[in-house]
Amino acid sequence: MDDGTERTEFAPSRRGFLTGTAATAGGLAASFHAGEVEAQVAERPAPGALVDVTFTLNGEARTLAVDPRRTALDLLREGEGLTGTKVGCRHGQCGACMIHVNGAPVLGCLTLAAQLEGAEVVTIEGLAGQAEAAGIATEEGLHPVQAAFIENDAFQCGYCTPGQIMSAVVVIAEGHASSEDEVREYMSGNLCRCAAYPQIAAAVMQAASEMGATAEGGGARQDLHLGVPAPFAEDEA
Repeated sequence: MDDGTERTEFAPSRRGFLTGTAATAGGLAASFHAGEVEAQVAERPAPGALVDVTFTLNGEARTLAVDPRRTALDLLREGEGLTGTKVGCRHGQCGACMIHVNGAPVLGCLTLAAQLEGAEVVTIEGLAGQAEAAGIATEEGLHPVQAAFIENDAFQCGYCTPGQIMSAVVVIAEGHASSEDEVREYMSGNLCRCAAYPQIAAAVMQAASEMGATAEGGGARQDLHLGVPAPFAEDEA
């Protein structure tokens, strides 16, 4: 209906008013959220001071100043140059960074370097020396598990091999290498993207036979790759 009143071009319509209000509210909310994030960042504490950690690494005493946030994996690779311990998933799901802490299988990516205080740490680089000290090294100076992996071609690209070997040593020591199925179960925390599992199982069983392992224990199954690393569980209980 024409009531004779002319609408000027500056008079807002109902739709325009609602649209403008919504846009303004959205902008205010975004600005408030941005300010909240900036405040949280500003309140974030600065990196902590370095802490001294004393432990034994492949038979040698070490005292290192480490960032409390640094993982054992990064300390070993970047700080000590022991690159045999591989970076895989960084989530404790592949086993590539397996090391031994006080004889137990531990994932370097889930372990803080500070947790190594007072511990005996062995990496793949120190395994042959450990075998030599125990009187079980081969004529080539290798750990029997290392030799068995070579003889059985238990690798393809080889990236997962150090972690596989470190887990296998524990599996054998704890008496879980009596059959291929048992080996596969207790080695399930170590992934091989090349799928060399038959050769890996054969190598573990051969090494177990040569070493005459009969002990019983927990093993290095996938369930030990999650949660609290084994050597530290009792301390935190």
